[in-house]
Amino acid sequence: MPGGAAPGRRLPSPEFRVFDLESLGSRLEGALRTRGPRASVCTQSVLTRSAFVARKPNYDRPNWFGVGLAFSTTAALWVLLFKQHNEDVTEYERRQKERHHKCTGCS
Repeated sequence: MPGGAAPGRRLPSPEFRVFDLESLGSRLEGALRTRGPRASVCTQSVLTRSAFVARKPNYDRPNWFGVGLAFSTTAALWVLLFKQHNEDVTEYERRQKERHHKCTGCS
């Protein structure tokens, strides 16, 4: 039979094959190792965990710089929002006053 299977036995279809993660990782490393130094760098980044994911947060020592940055950014955005709103209200009132102006000599 094609593919080296014993007579009377059929190979499972690709969608039903079960792979061990360890053997899959070693296969990936072997396949990428044959492609040069760039592939090995890619393999290391694919098969390792990031330091940002691996570290658990320490709730006993909050990041005060991050907390202050978040609150100050929020406060600055609220100040800009109120400032823009006041400018918009002033412009709206000015246009309303111009619309109701009935002088015939101006236009």
